[in-house]
Amino acid sequence: MSAVLPLCAAAKAAAPAMARASAAQRNAALEAMAAALEAAQASVLAANEKDVGAARAGGTSTAMIDRLTLTPQRMTAISDALRELVTAKDPVGEVVRGFALPNGLQVRQIRVPLGVIAMVYEGRPNVTVDAAGLAVKSGNACVLRGSSSAIHSNTALAGVLREALSGCGLPADGVCLIEDTSRESVKELTRARGLIDLLIPRGGAGLIQSVVADSQVPVVETGVGNCHVYVDRAADLDMAEAIILNAKVQRPSVCNAAETLLVHRAVAEAFLPRVAEELRQAGVELVGDTAAQQLAGAGPATDADWDTEFLDLRLSVRVVDDIDQAIGHIAQHGTLHTEAIVTEDRSAARRFVTDVDAAAVMVNASTRFTDGGEFGFGAEIGISTQKLHARGPMGLQELTTTKYVVEGDGQVRE
Repeated sequence: MSAVLPLCAAAKAAAPAMARASAAQRNAALEAMAAALEAAQASVLAANEKDVGAARAGGTSTAMIDRLTLTPQRMTAISDALRELVTAKDPVGEVVRGFALPNGLQVRQIRVPLGVIAMVYEGRPNVTVDAAGLAVKSGNACVLRGSSSAIHSNTALAGVLREALSGCGLPADGVCLIEDTSRESVKELTRARGLIDLLIPRGGAGLIQSVVADSQVPVVETGVGNCHVYVDRAADLDMAEAIILNAKVQRPSVCNAAETLLVHRAVAEAFLPRVAEELRQAGVELVGDTAAQQLAGAGPATDADWDTEFLDLRLSVRVVDDIDQAIGHIAQHGTLHTEAIVTEDRSAARRFVTDVDAAAVMVNASTRFTDGGEFGFGAEIGISTQKLHARGPMGLQELTTTKYVVEGDGQVRE
C-alpha cells in the first residue's frame, strides 16, 4: 500500500499540536532547524551531489542543474532564511478586525493556521526547507513531495528538520516527506480530501495543470511565469537595457525571469541592436518576429515560443506598434505572474498598471523582484497566479485562514 495517505494522516494528527504551540515554541523550533542544518551540512551536500551527478549524467540543462545544486553558501542562506522567520511577525492570533454589536456581542476575526499544507514541487531542494519553515512559523503541519531529481537532497533535509522538531517537543510529523516520486503519489495527494487543507503545486506548467485538473482538495496555482518586459517609446534606453539583462540573465531558471521582450517600434531601431549584442554576450539565444530578426539578428520565433516559459537563456522578442499592442500581446500570452514596463511617461505607466492583469506589475524595475524575500515578507511558499485565496508571493499570512470569535454575556437570538 502506498505511504502517501498514511503520511497525510500523520500530518493531520500532528496539526493540532503545531497550532497549539506558542510563538516562542515555534520560533525555538525554527532556530533549532537552522542550527541542525548547519551541523548536518556535510551530509546534506553529499546527498545533493548524488542528485547533481545523476542530473549531469542524464543530460539535464545547466539552468536546471543550477536550481538543483546546493553549495555551502546556499546552505548558509537556507539557514539564514529560517532565522529571518524567527524575527518575522507571528500571524497566528492576529486580529483582522473587531467590533461590538448593538446587542453587546463582541466579535473578533482572528488568523488561525490552515491545518495541513501539502506541496508538490520540482528540482530546487531549498523549497523543502522554505516550505517547512513557513509551515512551522504559521502553526501548520506540512506534507512535502519533491521530484525524483532531488530525492537524496530532500530526504536528507527532511530528516534533519524532523529531528529538530522532535527535539523541541513538537511532533516530527509536523514535517512529512513523501519519498515516492511517481505520478501516482501526486494523484493520491490530490484525492486526500479531509486530510489536506491546501495543496500547492510549484513547478512547470504540466505539473500545475495536472494537479489543478485532478484535485479534490483546495489548490493554489503557483509558479508558471511567462513574464514580459515592455520597452515603451518614452523609455530611458540605458535603464531598459539594464532591466532586461537582469530580468533574463541574473537567474534564468526561475519563474520571475523574463521570457519575452516587447519593444515599441519608435525606439526599436535604436534599442534592439545594442541590447541584442549584450544579451548574446551573456549567452542568450534570441528568437523573434520579422522586425526583431532584422534589427536584433534573432532567429524566427514559432507560435509556441510566445507561450513558452523557457527557464533558460532563450528570449523571444517582438516589435509592437504601441502600448495597446503590447498590452494585447501580454493578455494573449501571459500567465498572470509578473509583467514590466520601462517608461518615463507616467500616463503610459498608469495605463499599463491598470490594464495588465498579473499578480505583480513592475514599473521601471526588473521582473526578478517578484519574490517574498524581496518584498520583505521573508521566505515564500510560492507565487500565486490566481485570485483566490492568495495572489502574488505567498508568505505567512497567506498560510492562515480566519475564524470569528464571538463573546457575549448570555445573549440569545430572538
